[in-house]
Amino acid sequence: MKLPWLTILVALLAAPLQAHESEDVTVTHVLSSTATSSGQPVVLPQRDAELVVSIYDVMPGATLGVHNHPYPRYAYVLSGVLRVNNIDTGQTDTYASGAFVLESVGLWHAGMSVGSEPLKLLVIDVVEKGQPNVVPLK
Repeated sequence: MKLPWLTILVALLAAPLQAHESEDVTVTHVLSSTATSSGQPVVLPQRDAELVVSIYDVMPGATLGVHNHPYPRYAYVLSGVLRVNNIDTGQTDTYASGAFVLESVGLWHAGMSVGSEPLKLLVIDVVEKGQPNVVPLK
């Protein structure tokens, strides 16, 4: 039986994780949110949704150029430190290891690996099937 991945993602993001804890299982709540880092409501594609999961390895001092996302993008900081400068709002946020980021949608921003440790991100995109989720500033 195929699992409805989008339904599972929505459930994980929209409601606190509910599981039976025991000596062998510990559940650590990471985030519950209905808004992106810029305060926008979390909205998913209305048709042909596709879940794309990637790992980003970013060397210290490297930048992720100015870009935006037409669809939701979520990132979990596995290691290192991410700094995001939102060009449209002027807001700057810094995320350390263990942080979960609900990136802004349709707003121009740039990221940077700060500190001496490489940045490693688990990135989850929810897009219309076959569509990219990064639009670079031209």
